[in-house]
Amino acid sequence: MDKKRLWNISKTVGKLCITAAALYWVFRQVNVKDLKEALVDSNPLFLLFAFLAYAGSILIASSRLNGFFRGMGLILSERYNFKLYLLGACYNLFLPGGVGGDGYKIFFLRRKFNVKGRQLLSAVFFDRLSGLWALCLITAALVVFIPRLQIPNEIPMVAVALGTVAYYVVLKRYFPIYSKDFFLTHLKALGVQSMQVIATILILYALHFDGKFSPYLLMFLLSSLVAVIPFSAGGLGLREVGNIYGAQVFALDPHLAVLLSLLFYFISAALALMGAYFVFHPQGLGEDKLPSTAEAAQQADEDTE
Repeated sequence: MDKKRLWNISKTVGKLCITAAALYWVFRQVNVKDLKEALVDSNPLFLLFAFLAYAGSILIASSRLNGFFRGMGLILSERYNFKLYLLGACYNLFLPGGVGGDGYKIFFLRRKFNVKGRQLLSAVFFDRLSGLWALCLITAALVVFIPRLQIPNEIPMVAVALGTVAYYVVLKRYFPIYSKDFFLTHLKALGVQSMQVIATILILYALHFDGKFSPYLLMFLLSSLVAVIPFSAGGLGLREVGNIYGAQVFALDPHLAVLLSLLFYFISAALALMGAYFVFHPQGLGEDKLPSTAEAAQQADEDTE
């Protein structure tokens, strides 16, 4: 076994171990029986609405990424790109090690349409960066509505404004092909995060919560920032740890915080699982057989040499 393959296996095992350790710690902090009772009593209709809201966010996210692809000259139909987006989401969530969903999409598109890997990498990178920008913007807005934080309103607003200007200037100066549709692209980014906030609110309704949403939403968004760090399987475990600490800071119900996080994960996993259809039916992507993740990983290794 070569060193690169051993490293990929080690990364997978490491992520699974971190996920398991994080979940073990989380379930030590809450009463599992209470979690089960709250889950059984949840409203399935609101959970369905939450799933639909999350699905809407993924539709917008797919369109946002396709906008970056068009900026680099790669023309894909929205339908085709959405199928590939689901496949990537499936690989991201259920194959925590190795090349990952984004890397697989880059490899697939590079091979199928004969485009440069560097261009695809930059498109995916700025797509992710636009999502991070929107997440920070909504987080800053929530900070304004939570006076107990005792943070002057001007600080988050000025920070976001300066960050946005700096981001746009750098994009326009060094990556002008992506700055042409800056406002439309980032409006979509806000749409993605807004739909996921709506999904979070609907999950809270499903759990019969009737208090103030702002602290839970802020806690959830901050924990989502933590989950971006690729140390666990699809952010599972890290997001729940973040919610536990957030519940302590804001004096919130830790059981509700954990359930909120877990239900959001299950909803995202249910949608990502739909991408597995194309693994077994590659004809949906116009292929007789999809390239393996090992091929994609090998290509990624060769590109870094």
